[in-house]
Amino acid sequence: MRRRDVLIGAAAALAAPHIGRAANQSVLRFIPQADLATLDPHWTTAYVTRNHGFMVFDTLYGNDHTLQPSPQMVAGHAIEDDGRRWTLVLRDFLLWHDGTPVLARDCVASIRRWAQRDAFGQALMAVTDDLSAADDKRIVFRLKQPFPLLPTALGKSAPVIPAMMPERLATTDAMTQVKEIVGSGPFRFLADERVPGAHVAYARFDKYVPRADGTPDWTAGPKRVHFDRVEWTVIPDPATASGAIQSGEQDWWEYATADLLPLLRRDRKLTVTVLDRFGTTEIMRFNQLFPPFDNAAVRRAVLGAVTQADFMEAVAGDDTAMWHDGVGIFCPGTAMANDAGMEVLTRPRDLARSKAELAAAGYRGERVALMVPTDFPSLKALSDVTADLLTRLGMKVDYQATDWGTLVQRRAKRDPIDRGGWNVFCTGFNSSDFPTPAGHLPLRANGAKAWFGWPDDPKLEQLRDAWFAAPDLAAQQRICADIQREALTTVPYVPLGSYLQATAFRSDLHGVLDGFAIFWNVQRG
Repeated sequence: MRRRDVLIGAAAALAAPHIGRAANQSVLRFIPQADLATLDPHWTTAYVTRNHGFMVFDTLYGNDHTLQPSPQMVAGHAIEDDGRRWTLVLRDFLLWHDGTPVLARDCVASIRRWAQRDAFGQALMAVTDDLSAADDKRIVFRLKQPFPLLPTALGKSAPVIPAMMPERLATTDAMTQVKEIVGSGPFRFLADERVPGAHVAYARFDKYVPRADGTPDWTAGPKRVHFDRVEWTVIPDPATASGAIQSGEQDWWEYATADLLPLLRRDRKLTVTVLDRFGTTEIMRFNQLFPPFDNAAVRRAVLGAVTQADFMEAVAGDDTAMWHDGVGIFCPGTAMANDAGMEVLTRPRDLARSKAELAAAGYRGERVALMVPTDFPSLKALSDVTADLLTRLGMKVDYQATDWGTLVQRRAKRDPIDRGGWNVFCTGFNSSDFPTPAGHLPLRANGAKAWFGWPDDPKLEQLRDAWFAAPDLAAQQRICADIQREALTTVPYVPLGSYLQATAFRSDLHGVLDGFAIFWNVQRG
C-alpha cells in the first residue's frame, strides 16, 4: 500500500478497506496522537511508541490505576536473603509471535537492554550484582542491597517501557533500533501494511493466553482481545479527525483537541472522557551541550519568564477544570509534590527583569533552533507560545517546522546547531511518570547518559541516589524538596503545567480502560 492510496481524498481513504483486512473481521479504527515513527519501545520515549509497544510486547509486571504493580508475564516471585535475591518465575503458555516459547534468558537480555535506556532501569541495575536465567522459567536478581521497587520498575507503563523481546532482538545494541518487531503481547504488528506517516495495523495474536486471575486495570490483569484487527490512521488535521469520528469512519480519536470538545460532547453517538486522571505534564527541554542553553543562568532567565497558564490555555483552552498551573517537578497531588523553590514560577512576571537577567547571563544574540512538530496539535501550540516568549525576551529564534517523527529522530542528535543540531523543543509526559525521582526521565542529570538535552548536575544525581536509600516517607519527601530546589536552579527542563487530555470514541464501544490507549478489553456492542 502506498502513502497516496491512504491519503488521497480524506473521506474516501478513511472509508476504504485496507489491504490484509478480511471481509468478516472485526476491526477497531483508531486515530493516534501522532505518526508511529519509531517501532522500538526501548529506543524512544514517544508515547505513540509506548502505546504500540503494549500492543505487541508484554511486561513482567503490570501497573494498576494506583500505580501498584502486579504479576503479568510472571506467575509470581520469591524474595530471599533479606531482600537481596529475587527469583521471578514465568507463567506457562507464553509464546513469541514467531511461535517459539518465551524463555528466562530472553527476559534477562531484554531487561539489560531496556535498563540502558531508562532512568528507573539504570537505578535497578546500579544495585544489581548479577542478573541471570536459572533455567527456562526462572529469572534471578542478586542485589547489592534491598530494592523493594523492583516490580514497580519492571512493570512501569511509562516510557521507556520494560518490553520483553526474544533474545535475538534484545541483544541488539541499545543505541540501535531493532529491525524486527516480534513480541509476546496480545497483538501482532503487521509490518507489511505499514505506511509511514499514514497507517499501521495489528492483528489479534490467537496464541496469546491472558492471565487467568485479576481484573483488567491499566496494564494489570488479564488482556482479553475482542477485535481481530486494530488499524491506526494518522489524521494530523483536527477538523478532519473530528469529522471522521463523528461520521463513524473512525472509532476512536486518542487526543481530541480542546477547541473541538464542545462539538464532540454534543454528539450522542460519541463518548468524550478523560482516561488518565493524573493528567499530562508539559515541559520545555533545552540542549545543554551548546550555547546559549549550556549556561544555567540563561536557562534560569527563561524559567523566570514562563507563565504556565499561557501554555496551558494554548493547549487545553480556557476551561480551568482541565488544567493546572503552579506545577513543579513532581506529579501534582502525589506524596512527593512540594512547594520548595516554586516562587520562581509563581511570583509576578516581569519581562523587563527577565530580559535583564538574560543579558547579565551573557546571552549575545545566538541563534536558538526551536524544533516545532506541526503535525502534533498540542505540541505545536506549546511551541508557538515558546517561540513568542523567547522572542519577547530578545532571543533570536529559528522556528524550525517539522513533523513529529522527524523531531523524535533528530532530538537524539548531538551535532552543533550549524550541522543539524537543535537548542530547544517542547514535549509532554504522563504525570504518572513523575510521582518520584525513580522513573523521572527528564530529571536525570547524568550527562552523556541523560535523556536528550544531556544535563550534567552531580548534586541532582546525588540527591536521587539518597532518595532510593531514604529510610521512610518523611525522609523521601525532604529529599524531594531538595531535588526540586536544585532542579529549579540548574533547570534540566522547564515545567509548563499539567492538563487533562480528553479522548473521544464511538458510544458503541465498551470496556475502554483508564490510563492510555489500551486495546485489550475493548469491545463493540
